[in-house]
Amino acid sequence: MSGWIASGWLRRWLAPRWQHPDPEIRRQAALKLEPGKTSERQQLERLARDPAPSVRQAALSRLDAPGPLLAWLSTEAACPELRHRLLELLSGRDGDLPLTERLTLVEGLEDTDLLEALAFEGDNQQLRLTALARIDDESRLIRQACDNGIAGVRRAAAERVTSEAGLTRLAREARRDKQVARQARKALAERRASESQAQEALAARERLLETIEQQAQSPWEPLFGGRFRHLQREWEALQAPPSKAQELRYQEACLRCRKTLSDHEARHQAHQAATQRQADADQARRDLVEALEESLSALQNSDLLTAQDIASLQSQKRLLATRWQALSDQHAPDAELRHRYDQVLSDYDTITQAWEALREPAEAIEQALSQADSAALAEVLADCPWPDHLPPTPLLQRARATLERTDTADASLPPSSAWLDKELDELQQLLERGAFKGASRLHQSLRHRLEGVTGEAYAPALARFRRLGAQLAELRDWRGFVAGPKRDQLCQAIEALAEETQLGDRELDHQHRRLVKEWKELGSAAATRELAERFRAASDRIHERLGPWKAARQAERQRNLEAREALCEQLEALLAHPDPAADPDALREIRDRAREQWRHHSPVPREQAESIGRRFGRVRHDLQGLIDRRAQEIASAKREVIDAARALLDDAAPIDRRTAEAKRLQQRWRSLGRAPKGEEQMLWREFRGLCDQLFAHREAERDDRARRAKTHLDSMQALIDRLDGWHPQASSDAATLDQAIAEAEALEPLPPGRRSEGMRRRWSGIVRARRERLLRLAVSEEVARWQALRPLLDAHLMADAAALAGESPPPVPAESLEGDMHQAHQRRNAARRQSPPPQEIEEQLIRLRVHLALLAGEPVGQQDEPLRLAIQVERLNEGLGRELSRAEEVHIVLRELLATGPIPAELWQREVHDLDTLLARLLHLPPP
Repeated sequence: MSGWIASGWLRRWLAPRWQHPDPEIRRQAALKLEPGKTSERQQLERLARDPAPSVRQAALSRLDAPGPLLAWLSTEAACPELRHRLLELLSGRDGDLPLTERLTLVEGLEDTDLLEALAFEGDNQQLRLTALARIDDESRLIRQACDNGIAGVRRAAAERVTSEAGLTRLAREARRDKQVARQARKALAERRASESQAQEALAARERLLETIEQQAQSPWEPLFGGRFRHLQREWEALQAPPSKAQELRYQEACLRCRKTLSDHEARHQAHQAATQRQADADQARRDLVEALEESLSALQNSDLLTAQDIASLQSQKRLLATRWQALSDQHAPDAELRHRYDQVLSDYDTITQAWEALREPAEAIEQALSQADSAALAEVLADCPWPDHLPPTPLLQRARATLERTDTADASLPPSSAWLDKELDELQQLLERGAFKGASRLHQSLRHRLEGVTGEAYAPALARFRRLGAQLAELRDWRGFVAGPKRDQLCQAIEALAEETQLGDRELDHQHRRLVKEWKELGSAAATRELAERFRAASDRIHERLGPWKAARQAERQRNLEAREALCEQLEALLAHPDPAADPDALREIRDRAREQWRHHSPVPREQAESIGRRFGRVRHDLQGLIDRRAQEIASAKREVIDAARALLDDAAPIDRRTAEAKRLQQRWRSLGRAPKGEEQMLWREFRGLCDQLFAHREAERDDRARRAKTHLDSMQALIDRLDGWHPQASSDAATLDQAIAEAEALEPLPPGRRSEGMRRRWSGIVRARRERLLRLAVSEEVARWQALRPLLDAHLMADAAALAGESPPPVPAESLEGDMHQAHQRRNAARRQSPPPQEIEEQLIRLRVHLALLAGEPVGQQDEPLRLAIQVERLNEGLGRELSRAEEVHIVLRELLATGPIPAELWQREVHDLDTLLARLLHLPPP
């Protein structure tokens, strides 16, 4: 053990001094090493990393080359001695490095703390500016702008402060350079103006975007397209580019607007097409009615009414009824056209009923004509129900002519030549038309009249009569020649049809009807009993076979008839007691459904088809009239809504209340239903225009409020900036603060928002800080006034000492005192004459000291703690009416201190130091 100790001592004794365990010896060795020698320089570099700070400092002080030191800085960043040495070398305080080399080294320096120190302590402005250029931290730039000793460096640093917080701090803290402060305030104002403009542009784009989105959500109205294009132009005219979210919202709103426009265009085209279809249907109905009217008029104005005329009239009427029903299913006719249609049907019914009524007496007329029985013919014609305003049929004309001839001439006398020529002309016309029956009856009548007529005067007429008789015989033979094979063919066809089992009932009935029609068209030509019986027997078999089918079809038609009658009854019941508040759209739906049910319940029995059709037509016409009346009532109600909206424009109520009422009117408009189609668009256009004017007034007023709010915000911001840069220097500056507070109250209320809340918080903080400074200034002024009274206090102390020594000193004069301090001075003079107990004076003086310590926020001794609590309780009780300020309390304490006496010199010497300390504490002001 002793050998090891000896070995360690020898090693320390023999080791070099720069490796000695003692740090002081290593420090001294480092100061003696020469950096010019390579070995010693290496020793210095090792000592520069020594654990002892003094050794590191001594070794670094011997190194003058900053290059290796800068290389060490990347690994030895926490070494303060290395930083200090680099600062000395690079700033020029030590070493002889040229400026250009130092500038090059600073340009490559990355250590921010070292760069900041160089910017503060560099021996050259260019060096400082180079270091400053490598600093990016704004807080460091603000320190350079505020505290750097070179004005050029301060201003260069100030130019690189760009954030609002940095500029605000720079404007507040740059007291040594007014130009830097002005530059910061100017840059801050420009930044705020730029941000305000950017916010305004962003707010304008956002408001425009909200308007476009509202436009996209609104229904179509006449100004929709123009307003949308105007909003697009406004959007494109804005300078500030939109954000991605705004651009996406804009594109979506544009798509919705374009869809609204395209949907309206489609609806408009559909409405135009429906209107055109209705006009076409009305024109088609009008043409049909006019055509039937012309036919009836022509028929009534003709000389004869033939079967062909009746068949043509019936065909035209069926076409009219079919087309009328089809068109009425699409669009209801107007009342005038409906009346014309009913009138023309009535005229048609009159003609057809007269024609049908003529069928029964026709055979009696023909028989009377063939038998030349004038009495029977006159009787039959007298009972015949043929209207006088209708032209006669050929049969009636011939019968009337026969009666006229009978009345004008005796049948036993020979006929006149003129009459005979007229009758032969009629016979010739009948033969030319192929009217075999009429020609045969007329020929038989003429043959009866010409029996026994002779003479040369009748020779041409008789010859002509024989020729016409021969033509009649040829026509009879030809009809028999043509009709014979046709009848045989028809008998075979109907017998084959009766045996056919593959045909359905409907097709079988159709072919049977066709064959019966063709058989009847042959009339009496080639008619034989055998063929007639064959044809009738086959027809009866077909009738028997079709019996169940016809019964089922008749039952179905009867059910359809009953369903149609029930439908008509339901509609008639609805029309008999209509709901006065019925919705026209609901009535239109009832009309359309009734039309569908009517089509569904088809066919009906032919005998009742026309009557039930007319009934349904009348009901549907009345229903359409009810729909039109309700639509007109809705139109009247909507006109009242329009009047109410127009009254809102002239109302003096607040615009928000008027727009709320306009929204209520819009809800009422939607609840009313639709007016007539043509009138609905016109009313909506007028109502929408009035509402747009109201909402435009609201937007204008909102814009005015927004402008006023912006003006208030800008004024408030300017007021905040002005008060932020104002620091009161005396308590009398409180009037300036009160005036600023009054200006701020005049700007209230500020618009809601984060900016307003931030302004209020900042304003409250600034006002609170300025009030606190004014209070401290008031306290400092009170203390300063007290210090000005020290000569007077010293005079009182000298007078107190004389009075306590038994002398009678004169009162201490004080001419400059006023108010309560003068009263306190007088109380002090009076107290010397009264000589209160010393213990009372000591307690009063201690109480004043504790009160002053309480006001200064200083602690008191343990023995004075009960007194401090008592003073606090008294302060609370006295402050129930009005809380005194700290300056007022300090004034009261100093006033009582002046009035307290006489004070012994020993007591004053013991307390005066604490009193001066507390007053000095009160005199200290916080930084502005």
